[in-house]
Amino acid sequence: MNGTVEISTLQLPETLDIAASEAFLEQVRKAVVGDAPLFLDASNVKTLTLPCVQVVMAAIRSGDAIKIKNPSAAFAAAFEDFGLDWMQYIDHSASNAGDDDTTGDSADNAELDATGDEPEPSTNTELQTISENVMSKRILTIDDSKTMRDMLMLTLAEAGFDVIQAVDGQDGLDVLGKEKEPIDVIITDINMPRMDGYEVIRNLRRDPAHKSTPILVLTTESDTDKKNLARDAGATGWMVKPFDPERLVATVRKVAP
Repeated sequence: MNGTVEISTLQLPETLDIAASEAFLEQVRKAVVGDAPLFLDASNVKTLTLPCVQVVMAAIRSGDAIKIKNPSAAFAAAFEDFGLDWMQYIDHSASNAGDDDTTGDSADNAELDATGDEPEPSTNTELQTISENVMSKRILTIDDSKTMRDMLMLTLAEAGFDVIQAVDGQDGLDVLGKEKEPIDVIITDINMPRMDGYEVIRNLRRDPAHKSTPILVLTTESDTDKKNLARDAGATGWMVKPFDPERLVATVRKVAP
């Protein structure tokens, strides 16, 4: 083989919506072979909805060799609209991205810890260097969206965390009741069937076992009154979807005991 590295290209469809998100993620998983480079050709993308923006971010964060190639104007605009920093994942040798000085950062999307401060994103080197202490941390994610649960699983597992999932608020409490090992951080959505995130937080704070467990809210809601309601219930922090993977990991590491 003379050291030749095979390069694969995955052509993204014109429309990347909720129906296409899971199929896309499965395609990426099948296309990744060892450390071989994989290019996601986004030249034909005309529509990119929020769930798929998050899926694309999770996919490219899952491997150092995954790069975006030839992003269309619609593709670039979608990421900029949602305030996600994705420019570092572009294959600049073949990109038609145009102006590369866009950072993609958005104050509206910043994760907040208990003090209201925005944590600094970790560097790639820091994210790749997983300590034994981080590896031992167990995270429970509570969300009724399978796509969001998969994205959280991929992001947190790649960062070295042990992830447990629940499909709604009541299921989250049931899972916690059955777990024999401690849960270090809980990430919950707000709008869910059977039991919403506020009630989840109130129930957990009444439980001596979770009186001080860090609880992060991850939701599309950004209303100040709703943030205050979550804080009054006992939430540790509030994050707005779509999340930036590096910032999510940094936030979890900051609040993890």
